[in-house]
Amino acid sequence: MTGERTEVLDMASATLKQQPDDKPDRRKLRSVRSNQKILNALVTLIRSGNFTPRAQDIARVSGLSLRTVFRHIEDMESLYRELTTQMEQKLLPHLQRPYTSQDWREQLSEMIQRRVVAFEEMLPLRTAADQKRFQSDVLQQDYLRVNELQRTLLIEVLPLAILGDPDLLDAMDMTVSFATWRRLRYDQGISTEAAERVVRRTVSALIRDVE
Repeated sequence: MTGERTEVLDMASATLKQQPDDKPDRRKLRSVRSNQKILNALVTLIRSGNFTPRAQDIARVSGLSLRTVFRHIEDMESLYRELTTQMEQKLLPHLQRPYTSQDWREQLSEMIQRRVVAFEEMLPLRTAADQKRFQSDVLQQDYLRVNELQRTLLIEVLPLAILGDPDLLDAMDMTVSFATWRRLRYDQGISTEAAERVVRRTVSALIRDVE
């Protein structure tokens, strides 16, 4: 019996050794959850007007320990990159969906309306990210890429009469840009409705004589 018992114990021990250690997976899962809590806290703080949140602020809102927060925000660039990526994934389908009209003026009107919605959604997050872009190659490249995308989407709508006039094209690009929207909303402090009226009035004046 002793020999059989020893054999059974040896087999059980061998079986346990063959089972994968799931501790690394649990640690990874906890890390992912903590990172998401930090991202959620960062968004909450930024949307409340705190564009440069401290680790203490993030710990308070996320419910995580200050030590955990410090361990995850050593690379703030990665956090902001993830925020901008999530924002683009949410807003690009809205901005790029087909227009309902074939007329370029009506398409332009649709585009402005879409940008009002998108710009309002991204206003605090993009503003916070842009404050860091001069210290981050990744965020600077993202800033330039978004500007180029805005211009490309505009060019797809405009007629040759505007595309052939570089000054008029640049004026249109500036008027319907996120930078202009941020100035109207934050620097001039006007409402969403008023900012849209200003953009539409300026666009109407620019294209008044365009056939």
